[in-house]
Amino acid sequence: MSESPEMLNSDEYEEICSEEVDRVVEALDRLIEGVQSENVKHMLEEAASSIYFLVYEEEELGAEDAGDDDADSSMDIAA
Repeated sequence: MSESPEMLNSDEYEEICSEEVDRVVEALDRLIEGVQSENVKHMLEEAASSIYFLVYEEEELGAEDAGDDDADSSMDIAA
């Protein structure tokens, strides 16, 4: 069975652009608004979150680390 382009080996890297992620997450958000089942809604929200973090997790972690550095600096000043 041949491997589809979507399924990459664990050692391969696929670059994903933020525009595509934004489009997919927006489409899932619209879909979530029309869903009544809480179970389906939860699964779609998890999917949207997972897709969002494909691109934005590193940026958010970097911002949090920068915020931690600022907190440490202010503690040094207060001490």
